[in-house]
Amino acid sequence: MITTDVEGRVVLVNQVAEQLTGWHQDEAVGRPLSTVFHSIDARTRRRRVNPAIRLLSQGRVANVRRNTLLVCRNGGEWNIAYSGAPIRDGRGRIIGSVLVFRDETESQRLEQEVLKSQKLEALGVLAGGIAHDFNNILTAIVGNIALASYSLGQDPATPAAPLLEQAAVACQRAKKLVQQLLTFSRGGSPVRKSAAIGEVIRETAEFLLLGSRITCRYHFADDLWMADIDADQISQVIQNLVLNAKQAMGDGGEIDIGCRNIEVGEDSGPPLRPGGYIEVTVTDRGSGIPPERLPRIFDPYFTTKEDGSGLGLAVVHSIIRKHDGHIEVRSTVGAGTTFRFFVPAAGNGAAEPAAPAPRPAAGAGRVLIMDDDAMVGPVVHGVLSYLGYATTLVDDGRAAVDQYLTARESGAPYDAVILDLTVPGGMGGDEAVRQLLHHDPRVRVLAATGNGRDPILGNYREHGFAGVLIKPFHPDELVEALQKLVS
Repeated sequence: MITTDVEGRVVLVNQVAEQLTGWHQDEAVGRPLSTVFHSIDARTRRRRVNPAIRLLSQGRVANVRRNTLLVCRNGGEWNIAYSGAPIRDGRGRIIGSVLVFRDETESQRLEQEVLKSQKLEALGVLAGGIAHDFNNILTAIVGNIALASYSLGQDPATPAAPLLEQAAVACQRAKKLVQQLLTFSRGGSPVRKSAAIGEVIRETAEFLLLGSRITCRYHFADDLWMADIDADQISQVIQNLVLNAKQAMGDGGEIDIGCRNIEVGEDSGPPLRPGGYIEVTVTDRGSGIPPERLPRIFDPYFTTKEDGSGLGLAVVHSIIRKHDGHIEVRSTVGAGTTFRFFVPAAGNGAAEPAAPAPRPAAGAGRVLIMDDDAMVGPVVHGVLSYLGYATTLVDDGRAAVDQYLTARESGAPYDAVILDLTVPGGMGGDEAVRQLLHHDPRVRVLAATGNGRDPILGNYREHGFAGVLIKPFHPDELVEALQKLVS
């Protein structure tokens, strides 16, 4: 609160006004209000008219005004809302004015974050829908490419073989692009399995730096353990960290990426549960991060880039936390930055080099497939039939339950069931598996989905599924999942 006399000169400045304006009572008394209360329009950056003049000349209460910036004595700015009124004596004569204002900087920031959060959630819903449809299309493409390859045989001299291989590689890149979109828009819980994290890191970093003046040096332990991770989400972590490092070293240079095994005990430094972890470090030699910015580096929407969204490192932090890991950063201005994160190890055995994927072995058994997509269902049916499985295809969860019960009663039960989680206008996989388990607690069901944000993926066993297939999946992955299911 600030009060003025009839000439618009400051008479009183209370303690809060002192803090916001930077003017103490002794310094402010007698000065024009416009000197102490220096306000500008938040949208146009133009100085507002001295409110005391308006109050004194018009003799009436001024309603609350927002979109105002109070410029502090030291040059700082506060978002405020203010109102005022003339002060009258016992005879009704105006003897001064009073101006009341409050700091709305934090409340406006929170409002903006809520708005951004709502927009992000809307983007996530949109991305999930697009990804679901796009992944169904990719599943059909990948499956048909595989069927074409099977029909051509294994002769590498076949002219079509390299073309089909290139098409399959392009599909995998498209799959990663969709995964990036889902993770960027706050993807769901990770689907974790044992993976060679060194291969994930190397493949991601080299793809991102292709054609740039930045190179990577890798420092991987020879006995590096397998990691218990969602490889696609950890790839997104590496993409964000390497991209930040690349931008920090615009003139070129080297990024150091290290991996080593560590055992975390009860009194170890990182805030982690005891057990085996893989420590990953990403170090650049860029401009560094000022100390005052480090505490906020993982805050949503905090960015120092003009065209940045402030979401990259927030997503990184979220992914590592969902992996029961930990991430931290150290930086020196002018010397560079190091990000260090930890993810759980899948076991203490060293990762084996990846072997070329063999052609799926012939299968045996009866498989019930439920998928409402007119392209995906027939491809899955065709691949499994080609490999020797006896399959039945239905397009709805209710039909799947009826078909499963009919087959069991006839003495020819199904060995496995594949259920699509999302069926618009019909029974999806989540409800169908509950009904199947009610009738047969021993039923073995795979969940299939093109929406990587589906919350079921993170804890599919609690929903009654024995495994998951995330579209687009290669026939090799499909057969491997089936073999595990019926073994």
